[in-house]
Amino acid sequence: MSKMKSKSSAKKRFIVRASGSIKRAQAFKRHILTKKTTKNKRQLRGTTEIVKSDVASVRAMLPYA
Repeated sequence: MSKMKSKSSAKKRFIVRASGSIKRAQAFKRHILTKKTTKNKRQLRGTTEIVKSDVASVRAMLPYA
C-alpha cells in the first residue's frame, strides 16, 4: 500500500504544535486594507488556533502531522 499524501494547501496553511493543537494565520489581512481600521488590522496580526469543529477535517488533510 502506498503512503497517503498530505494536501499541499493544508501543509502551507496549518502548523501542528507539539501539544497536538493546530494553529493558523488570520484571514482578511491580504488586500483592500485601506478601508479597514488600524485597530482591525492590528488585531488580525499573528496566529490563532483552529476551531474545534474544523480539527477533524484538517487532521484528515495532514495524515502524518
